[in-house]
Amino acid sequence: MDSAVRAVIDGGLRLISDGLVEGTAGNISVRHGDLVAVSPSSIDYDRIRPEDVCVLDLDGTIVSRPDGPRPSTETGMHLRIYRETGARAVVHHHGLASVAVSTVVDVLPALHYYIVRLGGPVRVAAYARYGTDQLARNVLAALEGRNAALMQNHGAITYGASLEQAFDRALLLEWLCRLQVTAASMGRPRALSDSDLAEVASAAYERTSS
Repeated sequence: MDSAVRAVIDGGLRLISDGLVEGTAGNISVRHGDLVAVSPSSIDYDRIRPEDVCVLDLDGTIVSRPDGPRPSTETGMHLRIYRETGARAVVHHHGLASVAVSTVVDVLPALHYYIVRLGGPVRVAAYARYGTDQLARNVLAALEGRNAALMQNHGAITYGASLEQAFDRALLLEWLCRLQVTAASMGRPRALSDSDLAEVASAAYERTSS
């Protein structure tokens, strides 16, 4: 579990350095076996110590020190993703472009073929107050067939087989949202069709399997 705890600490610092959050916003988690290490609530990322990182089982029972800091308010959402997908790491951020786009569209359109790396056009989970089970359910619905989602008037969430992959997807989603903001400011963007995306996905599969 030590490596997962360390990854959460390093991931929090990366949220700041990559400009994806302000203050203590956002959260990180890493799964190790049937346990999950998750960032604590309301502690600046550059002040988090190993003993501050919360470790829970998949049912939400805290197995780290009971008198330690509280886990992130979005822990329930993280655990639901782990229970119902193959995720090994989850990144939730409040990148400015992602939040902006989440207030305008229901689905982030495919303005660039890179979106196939996220499973296709990214859905926006319906708004619910942070930390609620309703938000967790909304996010999981938006993630169906995807590894990334926007959260209406809130932020973005991605997952992966590793924390590095989850971060790569988080940064890609933020870039795609910046593209949407830029293109929409110039006029009506042209989106790629489902058949365009299917062709890209097929080409990528053939390249990796050859």
